[in-house]
Amino acid sequence: MQQIISKNKIVKHTFGYSGAMLGYRFTQFNVKGDEKSPFERLFEIFIHLLNYTSGDVPEALNWLNELDREYKLTNDKYTMSDFIKDLKDRGFIKEDEGSGQFHITPKTEQAIRKNALNEIFGKMKKSRAGNHTTRFTGSGDELTSDHREFRFGDSPDQISMTDSIRNAQINHGISEFTLMENDLEVMEKEHKAQTSTVLMLDISHSMILYGEDRITPAKKVAMALAELIKTRYPKDTLDVLVFGDDAWQIEVKDLPYLQVGPYHTNTPAGIELAMNLLRRRKNPNKQIFMITDGKPSCMLEGGQLYKNSFGLDRRIVNRCLNLAASCRKLKIPITTFMVAEDPYLRTFIHEFSEANGGKAYYTSLKGLGEFVLEDFEKNRKKRL
Repeated sequence: MQQIISKNKIVKHTFGYSGAMLGYRFTQFNVKGDEKSPFERLFEIFIHLLNYTSGDVPEALNWLNELDREYKLTNDKYTMSDFIKDLKDRGFIKEDEGSGQFHITPKTEQAIRKNALNEIFGKMKKSRAGNHTTRFTGSGDELTSDHREFRFGDSPDQISMTDSIRNAQINHGISEFTLMENDLEVMEKEHKAQTSTVLMLDISHSMILYGEDRITPAKKVAMALAELIKTRYPKDTLDVLVFGDDAWQIEVKDLPYLQVGPYHTNTPAGIELAMNLLRRRKNPNKQIFMITDGKPSCMLEGGQLYKNSFGLDRRIVNRCLNLAASCRKLKIPITTFMVAEDPYLRTFIHEFSEANGGKAYYTSLKGLGEFVLEDFEKNRKKRL
């Protein structure tokens, strides 16, 4: 048992002695092993600020200076100038020779993704390439805790020797060791499969309306998902696209710089592009994740942009439903993460999910990451 009390950092230990009497002994807690350096503390805050400033280093540093003035983040031994120098020396920022402005480097982009992964999905360790559990057991790749009798064709490495020997002793006695085929017990294996995922991000103006920043949490989820796939499922693929008046694909490295624009919401264009991206992928499992506030408000029609921001336009809605049904025929589930609470928009999302056979989550921005991770893991199943 451990307990830290106030600033004195007192640790509480449970102990006992020969009289079988329990009690507590209080000792000074040693924090040396857990203490972060001044650079690490400031860098953690700096990474968070870069998410909110869309990768704008000068603006993030200005915010950090403001926080420093208010909360005394630095001291005479380690100043903001020292921090900026360390950022440059360690390759996290570079200075433009012409303008003198600071910019982040690929090293910082990766740090942002890792930070998002740790923040949203928790600390996960890298596993073997292509490691991907499904609900199907048999002659797969990864041993499970389930046991069954031996069948012809089972791999020898599946045989549980301890359980098989125990069965032999029960069936034939211990006076003379006899091991028959019906004594053998094997451990089930799980299949591993590969999954191709397209993540659709709504960057229409409504994602920052009414003083609510919906795009920053959505970016964090995208970066965390990209880092999760890269480190834990390296044989999987992730394509990221954004949709506003139109839809276009972006690179994972561009996510920190993503900003909302003065756009309507062309959901049909986003789904069509996602389908085209998945057609190029050879993986048997394909899925689309869509993070949106739920309201489609425009579509391309006859080479022109048809727009209607008032309520739900039935022409646009029907186009979305037809595309959802097309994805269903191609066995591409669409999971929608809706970050708005309007009842009439929920009605549309329910109708959309019903047409596709997919799922919808009506989630707060705070719980968005947990929902995405949970559904990502559930959908990683081999459909036979």
